[in-house]
Amino acid sequence: MILPVFLYGQPVLRKEAEDVPEDYPDLKQLVANMFETMYNADGVGLAAPQVGLSIRLVVIDGDVMRDDFPECKGFKRVLINPEFLERSEEEVAMEEGCLSLPGVHEKVSRSKTVRVRYRDENWEEHEELVEGFAARIVQHECEHLTGHVFIDNVSAIRRQLNKGKLNSIIKGTVRCSYRAKAVGK
Repeated sequence: MILPVFLYGQPVLRKEAEDVPEDYPDLKQLVANMFETMYNADGVGLAAPQVGLSIRLVVIDGDVMRDDFPECKGFKRVLINPEFLERSEEEVAMEEGCLSLPGVHEKVSRSKTVRVRYRDENWEEHEELVEGFAARIVQHECEHLTGHVFIDNVSAIRRQLNKGKLNSIIKGTVRCSYRAKAVGK
């Protein structure tokens, strides 16, 4: 089932997400719905707060980026209760966008590599070193679990330059090619 993507201005995007308990009801169906929602919106990652749930759950499928970023080949993950164990000091700046901020793109610096621990949809624990663009996706999506969005990582001047777009998103006047839920809608 395709879920609505909650857009910038929705309070759930600014809340610290809670850990997912092992007995979370219908977890596998939620994961399937999140993947379907992400694919429908042409995304490479989606965090539970983006579908209105303040829980620590992320789905990622970076395979579509494999031609430009070989590290994304086959990079399909479900991250439940992820935590970063390490982040490289070396950072790379690249342009990012977000399904919750349609039409907004800015250059963001992120760690080149990260070591992350998480559980998958079968509740198996994983610890993984993730590099390059795949690491960017993981960091971007996990940031949603802390109540932050990528625009928080740009300068005040860059945020000001995007103020009109951000206000359009909040007012619900922005157009999306996917099912979305703006503030007050």
